[in-house]
Amino acid sequence: MGMTLTELTDRMHEFVRSQGWYEPDSARPQTVRNLAASLAIEAAEVLEHVQWGDGPRDAKAFREELADVQLYLLQLASISGISLEEAVLEKLEKNEGRRW
Repeated sequence: MGMTLTELTDRMHEFVRSQGWYEPDSARPQTVRNLAASLAIEAAEVLEHVQWGDGPRDAKAFREELADVQLYLLQLASISGISLEEAVLEKLEKNEGRRW
């Protein structure tokens, strides 16, 4: 059932379109700012699952929050015109030369 990042992004866009969120009069405008804020909010929800322990209390809910983070990241990158594949590979290459 594996999909590429491009396929996942396309699937995410299909869902967003089906909700009407790309429409000019949408109550949920899909702007870079709004998507970045949503990504941060979802990341905080991931953190809530481990706030008082070393692991998530509810594995299914934790998994869903991770998926939300991935979806917002895919959309934010796409709307910004950034290839996540290229960005990740470039960052890994940069990190390989760094001292930690």
